[in-house]
Amino acid sequence: MGIENMKMPQLGESVTEGTISKWLVSPGDTVNKYDPIAEVQTDKVNAEVPSSFTGTIKELIAEEGDTLEVGEIICSIEVEGGGSAPAEQSPKEEPEKASKESQQSAPNKKSTNKDSGNKARYSPAVLKLSQEHDIDLNQVEGTGNGGRITRKDLKKIIESGSIPKAGDTPEAKAETPAPQQAPVKEAAPEQPAKPSAPAVNVPVVPGDIEIPVSGIRKAIASNMVRSKHEAPHAWTMMEVDVTNLVDYRNSLKTEFKQREGFNLTFFAFFVKAVAQALKEYPQINSMWAGDKIVQKKDINLSIAVATDDALYVPVIKNADEKTIKGIAREITELAGKVRSGKLTSQDMQGGTFTVNNTGSFGSVQSMGIINYPQAAILQVESIVKRPVVMNNGMIAVRDMVNLCMSLDHRVLDGLVCGRFLQRVKEILENTSKENTSVY
Repeated sequence: MGIENMKMPQLGESVTEGTISKWLVSPGDTVNKYDPIAEVQTDKVNAEVPSSFTGTIKELIAEEGDTLEVGEIICSIEVEGGGSAPAEQSPKEEPEKASKESQQSAPNKKSTNKDSGNKARYSPAVLKLSQEHDIDLNQVEGTGNGGRITRKDLKKIIESGSIPKAGDTPEAKAETPAPQQAPVKEAAPEQPAKPSAPAVNVPVVPGDIEIPVSGIRKAIASNMVRSKHEAPHAWTMMEVDVTNLVDYRNSLKTEFKQREGFNLTFFAFFVKAVAQALKEYPQINSMWAGDKIVQKKDINLSIAVATDDALYVPVIKNADEKTIKGIAREITELAGKVRSGKLTSQDMQGGTFTVNNTGSFGSVQSMGIINYPQAAILQVESIVKRPVVMNNGMIAVRDMVNLCMSLDHRVLDGLVCGRFLQRVKEILENTSKENTSVY
């Protein structure tokens, strides 16, 4: 028998952490390889995590609601013939050994545990909570595996009102000795946690509703801040006369729905036009990679799909090779997956450029934040009827739409983006029954 550790998997590109939303197993349960053991929530997807081993669940190290970085241990599994146990001590043996060593050494000598390689490690959720409430983790006794400090330990301390601060006298700590205390009283964790946002003192009065920031909303906030901090955003807008496109789509929509079983939306025409223009201006289909710019071969379009409390960006792969009908089908299928909670990590991966249908809720002008590490995002605004002065000097009522583009100025300049938008405009303004097929 041996012990294997299950780690937080990477459930999508640029995903750095995940939140255990629900455990599907308990200690003592027998699982087969690939059986789902937990539901994990990230900024990109809700997914079931499969077991990497066949065996018995020994311990659930992470708790429901805990947010852990990719690669952190979430649980341990006892497997037949496992080879990892001899190579390193089991989670319980190591702190017991360290505790005995610390009892034999001087009380104030902390180097023993460091030398044995048993540094204290805290989950991001524990670190964030300790920073928010100014808790000195070196003075906290953990109840988790091997004396590990859990979020419940900190919540008990916060509720009690007796928060240990840095600089508290050692005599106060000595009043409640514990044999497994020594491994916890360590220096900073091996890997420093990401800095948490500073607490803001917002007055709360009766009737106000406090909504905890966790799970997907926390990850969205982190990614948006990163995009705005790292990518110098520039913005440009172009208006397009889509009267012929509107007439063409309206003439087809009823028959199309009866024939195909899904809607032919205006958005499908815009996505197809963008895919075609990206093929002609491949510089736009790029990403910033620090010391180089990566121009992507495949044109994979991320489309923003919102729910009541989150935003997802599933991907239409190889959009330039698909017809308007094919794109319309994928938009319908991906939106359905998002709203039914069946979106997979595979549906979220590989995006090279984002198209956002902000016009679906009536917006006529907006400035999108780039979907990092892509180089640009295009907002397709609402189609509205406006009086327009035509080339012959006459005024006519036309269907007009604004295309708003945010770009990473490290990767792209105004010239190439202007030409790209001009090409999208040209394709859309020439979309008609005579020039365009949806099949």
